[in-house]
Amino acid sequence: MDKTLEKYIPSASVIPAFELIKTNNVHLKIVNERVTRHGDYRKMSNGQHQITVNASLNKYRFFITLIHEIAHLVAFQKFGRTIKPHGKEWKFTFQQLMLPFINPAIFPSHLLPLIALHFKNPKASSDTDARLSLALKQFDPPNDKNYIFEIPDGGLFRLYNGKIFKRGNRRVKRYECVEVATGRVYLFNPNAEVEFLK
Repeated sequence: MDKTLEKYIPSASVIPAFELIKTNNVHLKIVNERVTRHGDYRKMSNGQHQITVNASLNKYRFFITLIHEIAHLVAFQKFGRTIKPHGKEWKFTFQQLMLPFINPAIFPSHLLPLIALHFKNPKASSDTDARLSLALKQFDPPNDKNYIFEIPDGGLFRLYNGKIFKRGNRRVKRYECVEVATGRVYLFNPNAEVEFLK
């Protein structure tokens, strides 16, 4: 398992991450990309703890996702299964698990301030933290996608599911976009990746 982990996470994090996996009796599955999520945790009917993480993630995003999912398991064990999945108990647990890893042996020094800021109050997804998400994106392989904030006002774009939208105005942090087929208005994070049409 530790040899497999070397392919997916920063090398300095392999041994301590493997210890977390062993200590918490996690069955880690590395899976093909799911567009709607980076990873998930579930307790199986046989009592085993299964965590899945997308194979397509860069090593820093993969690592943060892995610790995110382990935090679900640890928080449920410590505080009970009635807690909110991304509530204060999970946030506290995620912070505690992540703290030893926020150092230059694991993350590039220019990412450290953004990661430290994110973990003052971690979100349900690192993608909702636009600055951290954009900083992590630089380690992804190039693709033909654009961010919502790069689409011109009134420009059309397509989502992974084929739906086409027209970009509208920015409302505080997110953009109002109209689904062309239905006229319904949706809010998009500025760092959502889409296919620019015109």
